[in-house]
Amino acid sequence: MSGTTFTQTDILLESGTNELEIMEFTIAGEIFGINVAKVREIMKFSPVKPMQNAHSAIEGIFKPREDVITVVDLAKYLGLPESSCLERDIFMITEFNGQVIGFHVHSVVGIDRISWVNIKKPDSIIYGGSEGVATGIAEFDGRLITILDFEKIVAEIAPQTSIQLSDIDKLGPRSRSDIPILIAEDSMLLSKMIVESLHKAGYMNTIKTDNGQEAYDFLAEAKTEGDINSHVACIISDIEMPRMDGHHLTKLVKDDPILKRLPVILFSSLINDEMKLKGKEVGADAQISKPEIANLVTLIDDLTSPSLNRM
Repeated sequence: MSGTTFTQTDILLESGTNELEIMEFTIAGEIFGINVAKVREIMKFSPVKPMQNAHSAIEGIFKPREDVITVVDLAKYLGLPESSCLERDIFMITEFNGQVIGFHVHSVVGIDRISWVNIKKPDSIIYGGSEGVATGIAEFDGRLITILDFEKIVAEIAPQTSIQLSDIDKLGPRSRSDIPILIAEDSMLLSKMIVESLHKAGYMNTIKTDNGQEAYDFLAEAKTEGDINSHVACIISDIEMPRMDGHHLTKLVKDDPILKRLPVILFSSLINDEMKLKGKEVGADAQISKPEIANLVTLIDDLTSPSLNRM
């Protein structure tokens, strides 16, 4: 296997079905998973050039073709035993947040299609509690698959690649706004960073939910209490989330005669040209890739402007 390439067109599911495809892989005999939408290619292990003064989990760099790719040793990062047979190991070449990164794993098992309903938030004791790196636990054919939070892994290894609170300063002086912003984000780290950034930008009234289902439940309750705009003025949603993903949440909102007027911004590491097609199909008002937090604030400004007629 010199390299198996995955195109986004190959793996895109019908929009808004609340499903994803997971690539199963193993490290030291344990089964883990990654959204196939993040995987560009799988390659056989090859020697890498070590990098001085790098994070201990960074194995080095290699250049399979025109790109120089950084390789992260997931076994070392997770504190699991190293491989006993390197020649059988695999590099998963991923692309998200506008970055191409290789992850050294021990084997690739296959690809499964799973509903987000069947993916549960991990218990608080798994992989470091609420700040851990397990974003979900999926059960498939009797196997428990730990879905890793690759965004958090990269943010910890290279903090400069994640959301930067200082980017809000580039927007200049800001006034306070109390319009309610509903956030659906399952990563505890990123959720905290988004809320802190919005508060710094003047948006002080934020409602945080851990997934699309919680966000939709909040919206359903808000509908029964009168004017929806007094409860929510804008929705910011990740795409990958247990129970209900951002595309399905967006579809439910835009299919609802009352909720459809609410602007929905998809803020995800998966945003690219192909994924934008899915977001457009379900009615997202805007789509932006993490970690562009200043651009997210600008979109909120534009979409919640009093002069914007959303009737």
